[in-house]
Amino acid sequence: MATRQNRNQPTKKKLRKGRTIFTIIIVIILAIAGLGFYQYKSSLNAAEADNSMKEFEFNGQKAEDVNDLNVLLIGSDSRGKDQGRSDSLLIAHYDTKSKSPKLVSIMRDTYVDIPGYGLNKINAAYSFGGPELVRQTIKENFGVNIEYYVVANFEGFPKIVDTLAPNGIEIDAEKDMSKNIEANIKAGKQKMDGETLLQYARFRHDAESDFGRVRRQQQVLNALKDQAQSIGTITKLPSLIGTMQGYTNTNVTTGMMISIGKDFVLGNAKDMADFRLPVDGTYKNVRNSHGSVLDIDVAANAKALQDFLKD
Repeated sequence: MATRQNRNQPTKKKLRKGRTIFTIIIVIILAIAGLGFYQYKSSLNAAEADNSMKEFEFNGQKAEDVNDLNVLLIGSDSRGKDQGRSDSLLIAHYDTKSKSPKLVSIMRDTYVDIPGYGLNKINAAYSFGGPELVRQTIKENFGVNIEYYVVANFEGFPKIVDTLAPNGIEIDAEKDMSKNIEANIKAGKQKMDGETLLQYARFRHDAESDFGRVRRQQQVLNALKDQAQSIGTITKLPSLIGTMQGYTNTNVTTGMMISIGKDFVLGNAKDMADFRLPVDGTYKNVRNSHGSVLDIDVAANAKALQDFLKD
């Protein structure tokens, strides 16, 4: 690894409302949306929202295994030309043969080589060149091809959750949370509406910072997956998809949605496997000219990611 000045912990930044967690719902919506297109096309047309998300160039590359689909998921609260940095970055992986879904969360402060720009935090790639540069960055550093992308804006998340689960989503909250979020959450099992769930997943004002937030994202994802597979979800698909379309931009095809959607809604897909980059023991907390970063062993993390996707 390159030599950089060391520090104990990354600095904590004030959170911008909710943009991280919205990406999580995209995994669920993309999985069930296909069946919605298939069965509720006329209703969907009536429910569509205007999509003012920016259009992106994306030169996706197929995964080496013909059965694998890799989708880049980017969470952002920006619109138009001022797209800013990505606040959340994930890779959704699906093996169409084994019906195995996997989700990779990449820490936004991961320090990598961005093609054409040099070493920087991985979340800067989106600001410099949109999802295409993020794709190139992941390929160069971790050796993984990505064919599809989704850019998601946070604003629709509470509406989508409340449509999906009018009575709330059951979550076992890890701890009491209230600092720097717009909710007063107590530890323990409870049902959360969309806004409270967003606040729970975006909380990071403690010693764990982004590491705890990534873990809670994965917890929320699994809770949403369970709800999405419930018997009542199918009747809500037109409203869910209509809300989603107003806050997302993607090159995922309808055919792909239909194929994967059937697997999830009909219960054929296996349980979601979660993974985080960087992996434990392969990074140091460092401060340099780019601020607080996670200085990683690139080779070790590339191997760990590739092994996870192949298992």
